[in-house]
Amino acid sequence: MPREPSSSKKSGDHPALAAVRSSEAGKVKVAVSDIDGVLRGKYLHPDKFFSAARPHPDGGFGFCDVVFGWDSSDTCYDNTTLTGWHHGFPDALARIDLDTFRHVPWDGRVPFFLGEFVGPDGSPSPICPRQTLRRVLARGAKLGLQAMCGVEFEWFNFAETPQSWAAKKGFGPEPITPGMFGYSLLRMNHQREYFNALMDEMREFGVPIEGLHTETGPGVYEAAILFSEALEAADRAILFKTGAKEIAARFGIMPSFMAKWSAQYPGCSGHIHQSLSDGKRNVFFDAKAPRTMSRVFESYLAGQVACLMEFAPMFWPTVNSYKRLVDGFWAPVKPTWGVDNRTASFRVIAGSAKSTRLETRCPGADINPYLAMAAVLAAGLHGVEKGLKLTTPPITGTNQGAEDIPRAPRTLIETTRIFRDSAIARDWLGDDFVDHFAATRDWEWRQWLDGVTDWELKRYFEII
Repeated sequence: MPREPSSSKKSGDHPALAAVRSSEAGKVKVAVSDIDGVLRGKYLHPDKFFSAARPHPDGGFGFCDVVFGWDSSDTCYDNTTLTGWHHGFPDALARIDLDTFRHVPWDGRVPFFLGEFVGPDGSPSPICPRQTLRRVLARGAKLGLQAMCGVEFEWFNFAETPQSWAAKKGFGPEPITPGMFGYSLLRMNHQREYFNALMDEMREFGVPIEGLHTETGPGVYEAAILFSEALEAADRAILFKTGAKEIAARFGIMPSFMAKWSAQYPGCSGHIHQSLSDGKRNVFFDAKAPRTMSRVFESYLAGQVACLMEFAPMFWPTVNSYKRLVDGFWAPVKPTWGVDNRTASFRVIAGSAKSTRLETRCPGADINPYLAMAAVLAAGLHGVEKGLKLTTPPITGTNQGAEDIPRAPRTLIETTRIFRDSAIARDWLGDDFVDHFAATRDWEWRQWLDGVTDWELKRYFEII
């Protein structure tokens, strides 16, 4: 039985603490999100966990702040100010959120918690992704509004391991099934043990999947995660990506959530469904309004249409993100809206009082869920705060009505510059976050500029 300091044993304390006391795992797993949405974590001894789980100022545990100072390949940025070599990469204080408790069913049911970063005085870290989403939600709460969200991911699955993929040197991954076969029961059956493990074990992990099916492309799946309050929805989304990779490894499968792995096939989306509640009802719904869209819904949508490019690096965060934004494929490339139109960036689903919502279809599967959700909610709530009006009509068909609307930029550096200069982004997210995130995207772009690709070798090596 795990032992804890006697000072932690209080009647009526959080039920998660009692669950850890009764766990036979002998350890606790904790994780935090880095800037790119990669979960970084560790196991803790139960004594260490109970100490870390104490309230401020005694609670929390040290976690090297390099998680905000390096990229997805663990290469340290050379252009950030809040963390870096010039600070010596000290420990930052990570706070465990006891409300995120769940067991990991494929890891001996070890207790698991998500954390977030705070300063020495307990104030939220300005660059922590989870805290960034919290700030947006808190501002929405001042408007009397609570965001409800659900995330959908598309991703490719390959018959690879880390070793086989390393041996291939980044070329020629083998999909688990061939052909373009969406909604295929036959392809589902081909990997039914993996497919069923995703449904069953994710549910046990507190990440319920509303629907799971094959998509168009070799080895592509799509999962719709059951909607919830926005912070929980983002938690579920980031846990789904990591959980899918851990479950898949058991079957010799490597999932990839990169936005576009091949020019031949459609990219991978990370659609975000949203509605707003006043605590009693869905305020997007108005039975008497045209299309049943309330004025709040129209202003929220107008905010997203107007501010799409202001927040773009938060839902197109990598160099590869922009390879997905290709005319003629499913990914929308303009700030358009339509009623139940999947070619629009913003799909209005005008249904009942329960189902009326907005689906923001721009983001790719490569998002950091905390940041992408913070971006779409900030843009929408900005529209509500300012009472913005829709100034463009809905598109119909395949982008009919969008002929005069400029398309999205094709490069990360273009959207990063817009984001860095955005007064709206700074208002909602804070100067520290905008400066830091823009610096990390500038770094990402420079790594691309320095790289030599297989495309260049094939095009120039012999001929030029």
